[in-house]
Amino acid sequence: MLLNDLIGTLQLAIGPVILISGIGLIILSLTNRFGRIVDRTRQLSVEYRHTSQIDQERILEELRILTVRAKVIRSSNFLAVLSVLLVSFIIIGLFGSALYHFNMTYILIILFISSIISLILSLFLFIYDLDLSLKALWIELPKGLAQSDSD
Repeated sequence: MLLNDLIGTLQLAIGPVILISGIGLIILSLTNRFGRIVDRTRQLSVEYRHTSQIDQERILEELRILTVRAKVIRSSNFLAVLSVLLVSFIIIGLFGSALYHFNMTYILIILFISSIISLILSLFLFIYDLDLSLKALWIELPKGLAQSDSD
């Protein structure tokens, strides 16, 4: 393998590496959201034990939403990490293709499309979590301040 071939391959690999960096920021955000959900769940669990029956019903409703949110964020995080793994395989494929002169074009295309689909699904779940977080907030607010679902 010539130095010029290596330079060309490195240039091709820069795009996927940038994609990994961007997805990494999304994963960081998802991980932070997951941590906040867990912390809030623990806090409400303690409150539940020390409140009246009426407040316990409100807390249980919020805990149900938090449970769904935790599952949604976990799935979103999984899909984002899967996207990074697929991009990593693209980089390996690029170097393997250049080093051993394999034609891996179709495999790399499939990996790229799979990575982007995984990322898109992750982002849709992220949007869904944002909606769920508003529903949980509305449960906490007094009846007069709570927004309707149409907002």
